[in-house]
Amino acid sequence: MTHSPHTQPRQRIVIIGATSAMAEHCARLWITKGSADMVLVGRNEAKLQRTIADLAVRSPTSTFTSLTIDFLDATSIDGTALAICEAGLPDIVLIAHGSLPDQTACQTNLHACRDELEINGVSPALFAEAFAARMVPADQGTIILISSVAGERGRQSNYVYGAAKGMLSLYAQGLQHRVASSCRNLNVLLVKPGPTATPMTAHLTEQGVALATVEDVARAIVDAADKGKAEIYAPGKWWLIMLVIRHLPRFVFNRLRI
Repeated sequence: MTHSPHTQPRQRIVIIGATSAMAEHCARLWITKGSADMVLVGRNEAKLQRTIADLAVRSPTSTFTSLTIDFLDATSIDGTALAICEAGLPDIVLIAHGSLPDQTACQTNLHACRDELEINGVSPALFAEAFAARMVPADQGTIILISSVAGERGRQSNYVYGAAKGMLSLYAQGLQHRVASSCRNLNVLLVKPGPTATPMTAHLTEQGVALATVEDVARAIVDAADKGKAEIYAPGKWWLIMLVIRHLPRFVFNRLRI
């Protein structure tokens, strides 16, 4: 079978946190490249069905399956990954869920602090580990982990969120090291977006903060996955910005209100 230069063979794509704006836009881009079999995993079935309805209109020849699970339950995560992989190993696994917490609330409520650390750091790592357990032996596919530039250096404005994302980035680097020693065809992509205009950051938009568009960030993710890259900043300017922030002397950094 031949394929036009603008399409690709039918892919099996798994999206964790499929109702997030970034994940939805990645899904739209993937189905413009060709039909796909997508498994969309989320925490809210009604939102998943709205996402599926939108995607199905855009690609009637694709198939969409929804799964609703507890994102903080290791047994559910492992069972979900096992069931998905037994039905067919994924070509792409995008792990895109998370939340942007209120830093002050995390400082005054340890339950909230724990929940945010778990959903932004521990949960994505568990999903990646569960899929890696099946994909590493097969040596195929791409696992995409969405971290954040917030994980590059702890800042008073969002250090709980940043700590979770910093953990996730370090986890992804370790997974990449593991994969490099045993795989030739399995790629792990670490994505570090800067502040992006999504419903999660609507309050920043209202404050006049300049944010990247979710369309541009999603395009960067899909392009990087296609090219087999290991790590990207999205937009790319954040590589330089965070290089500067990481290397600021502490006495200078501590004077900044960021």
